[in-house]
Amino acid sequence: MSNQSNEFVSNESLKARRDEALPLGLPSKSGVYAARAENAELWDVEGKRYIDFIGGIGVLNVGHRHPKVVEAIKRQADQFIHTCFGIAQYESYVELAERLNRLAPGPSPKKTALFNSGAEAVENTIKFARRITGRSGVIAFEGAFHGRTLLATTLTGKAKPYKVGFGPLVPGIFHAPYPDAYHGISVEGCLACLDHIFKTAIPVEEVAAMIVEPVQGEGGFNPAPPAFLQALRKICDDNGILLIADEIQSGMGRTGKMFAFEHAGVEPDMVCAAKSIAAGMPLAAVIGKAALLDQIAPGGMGSTYGGNPVACAAALAVLDIFEEEGLLQRAEEIGTRVAGRWRELQSGDAKGVFGDVRQVGGMIAVECVVDGNAKSPNAALAGKILLGARERGLLMTTAGSHAQCLRCLVPLTVSDEILDEGLDIFSEATRAAIAG
Repeated sequence: MSNQSNEFVSNESLKARRDEALPLGLPSKSGVYAARAENAELWDVEGKRYIDFIGGIGVLNVGHRHPKVVEAIKRQADQFIHTCFGIAQYESYVELAERLNRLAPGPSPKKTALFNSGAEAVENTIKFARRITGRSGVIAFEGAFHGRTLLATTLTGKAKPYKVGFGPLVPGIFHAPYPDAYHGISVEGCLACLDHIFKTAIPVEEVAAMIVEPVQGEGGFNPAPPAFLQALRKICDDNGILLIADEIQSGMGRTGKMFAFEHAGVEPDMVCAAKSIAAGMPLAAVIGKAALLDQIAPGGMGSTYGGNPVACAAALAVLDIFEEEGLLQRAEEIGTRVAGRWRELQSGDAKGVFGDVRQVGGMIAVECVVDGNAKSPNAALAGKILLGARERGLLMTTAGSHAQCLRCLVPLTVSDEILDEGLDIFSEATRAAIAG
């Protein structure tokens, strides 16, 4: 019901209000207006139930409204909601930093600063890297997504819709290819192109940092082979460059490790974490080697809202839930179950149109193609499956350079029963879309 009248509120009526009040540039992934949610289920304002395979785009690894998170938020709200950590500090910020420092990849002592969003974490890592190294150049990768602020947009490796009309972008940013075995882009080829950039575009001595997603999110859930991340680590070590891990979508347990870089046995110099760090509360972290972050002078980092006490309370509850409920193992179980069902479709009813199924822990995607051709993305089919799934009660979203991939970011707390129900809906929607 509307909070302004007793008139029935529908998705359509809210869309009309949205169209009148909000800019067109804000994305609308589903047209569904939420009324309530619980774990891996969501009900819209018309009472229709959905199974949620989006999870707030990777934000809800512990599900909607986990009781421990809700209780932590309520308890903190009863004490105080905001002070600004730079004015009146509080234990929860310190405790969260301590725990993230212990969880971050690698043996080096770590320190953590908290911010509000993934883009803000990315911005700060680049700023810090330039200050620490005294250099200005940055290497990012094709297909990457790092956010929508001007620097994060520049780092993003996709032009449309993120960069169109927003130039001039930030100088000193260079993009190298990212490995993608399915599309014939090898580790060796990417490293050769990186060397070519150093020879023709920016001398390696002028590069402050490389920023890389260990599993690309918006780029199509492409995992970086361990050999690639290991090679980047060596190049950075040999040339005084800082290696920054963007773990905003792949981190906080999604891939079966707390951070996806752990799969490669590589220690980044700084890690960007956000999304599932606080179960939906706005929070992000820059976790870095202590010897590096301590080179930033007092006042060189900070945020009015960053590390908000309510968000910190939620994040501490999230870390407790991962330990108590074994969610790293659960990520592997979910990934195996989802990828197995999608590969059955790939070899059966969706043969020739499901070109590749990619899975790292609970981060899973299927790529739609035309006639089995990896070079012919089929965004139209992905869109039809997406719409058909939504009509049947399953929320999903796309990824990839042409929106040709369907991805699964279901909460890791989902029950087997609800997960299988969602997979059944996906299979039905896929068969219907193929049948036309």
